Amino acid sequence: MSGNKPIIAVTMGDPAGVGPEVTAKAIVDKDVLARTRPFVVGSAAALDVALQQSGSKAKTRVAHAFEDLSWDNGAVAVLDLENLDYASIQPGKLSAQAGKASVEWILKAGELAAAGKIQAISTAPINKEACRMAGYKDIGHMEIFQRQTNSTHVATMLVAEQLRVVHLTTHKSLRHAPDFVTKDNVFANIKLTHDHFVRWGFPKPRIGVAALNPHASDGGLLGDEEAKHIRPAIEQALAQGIDAAGPVPSDTLFPLAIGGKYDVVLAMYHDQGHIPTKVHNWALSIAINLGLPFIRTSVDHGTAFDIAGKNIADHKSMLEALRVAALLASESRLT
Repeated sequence: MSGNKPIIAVTMGDPAGVGPEVTAKAIVDKDVLARTRPFVVGSAAALDVALQQSGSKAKTRVAHAFEDLSWDNGAVAVLDLENLDYASIQPGKLSAQAGKASVEWILKAGELAAAGKIQAISTAPINKEACRMAGYKDIGHMEIFQRQTNSTHVATMLVAEQLRVVHLTTHKSLRHAPDFVTKDNVFANIKLTHDHFVRWGFPKPRIGVAALNPHASDGGLLGDEEAKHIRPAIEQALAQGIDAAGPVPSDTLFPLAIGGKYDVVLAMYHDQGHIPTKVHNWALSIAINLGLPFIRTSVDHGTAFDIAGKNIADHKSMLEALRVAALLASESRLT
């Protein structure tokens, strides 16, 4: 295969969920193979089962070190850390062993990306409960990679076609999320978003900033975060030449963004950004991390324990995650 194709690590996710299935279906896709040299960080045994269930005739080629990976003869390259007894894993059942293995696969991919040995990472879903059972306190992939790389400021962006939504907060309870809506945090996320979009081929990205409160607080009748924090952050961004607008009530903002008025939206909390993105196009929605020292894309769905092992999981999100990872790795453009 062509040596100039980006090498992308695909972490399998929780092996008791749909991760092995969506990985198996996506990793053999002709378009994926035309764009990238992908390899799976995970269990070869789990991938073999998933490939067989999906009807694929592809065979895995196992390596236990990155330097030994091979894509010859169309084989599916697997970096197997030999850290999972897959025969003991039951689809759809929480397992500390599965949680531990899934985090170790993530850390291995992060190690390779940080060392410059690979050009991007695309991740299948992990199960937060299983990871907690295994003793890990980080809530998700972004937090794991942030801790691993000592990255000071990171954010999650969801993408569904032309709707792009950066989140000021993600894994915070609704009760505590407003505490993070400060002028400094809002400005920092506007700046982070602007800088990434410039890097991705947007000369002057248009950023729509969501209000926290209904009706953008109705002049202070429904809260004061807009006046005290969000609007001053936007004014600071404008003073630095950043095209930021708002705060705009979210029920107005998202239709405008879908219609093309903004290149990207900054949402204040998890559901404010996740719900419109998934309603807009759940099947193609993916996540991209901002602020890490490498490219990381992900499916935008969970482990789906209820359908694990049944060969009915939709792998379009994984395909889209790999497509965007390849695009960013090859051209540093987001289109």
